Amino acid sequence: MVILGIDPGLANTGWGVVETRGSLVRARAYGCISSSADEPIDMRLGRIFRELSQIILKYGPTDLAIEKIFFGQNAKSAIPTAQARGAAIAACAAAGLVVGEYTPMQIKQSLVGTGSASKEQVTFMVRHVLALDHDPKPDHAADALASAVCHAHLSQTASATQLHSVLEG
Repeated sequence: MVILGIDPGLANTGWGVVETRGSLVRARAYGCISSSADEPIDMRLGRIFRELSQIILKYGPTDLAIEKIFFGQNAKSAIPTAQARGAAIAACAAAGLVVGEYTPMQIKQSLVGTGSASKEQVTFMVRHVLALDHDPKPDHAADALASAVCHAHLSQTASATQLHSVLEG
């Protein structure tokens, strides 16, 4: 399975592509789509859509793992983040990707074992699980990889559960 993970944001949309083979998960590529606040919103959203469309063509993911919006005390940032998330989902939907959406707490729980893990703990586990020799940078890309790893783990669990049900039934 090839999974595209996305950490949506209008200024910075992190992305990461991972591939699974059995229980092994490895990074294929990652990066960040950035835009400036002085650019018109349509140009910024269009860039997210176009660049993700190119990434999808290049790496051929079948699944999307995207972080749900969590804005905590800063509700003002929720709207631009939601717009960026929409552009990302639209690019993935146009390519026919299966969508998995996860809260930050679910992602942390899947990688670290606790939903209250720090950013440093998540980055450490992304590096460890993907057998990288360095921390993925920028942080947005590390978060996108974390989403993809979460999707891989939860997909494996769901497949194992389904197989177990079939064998018992």
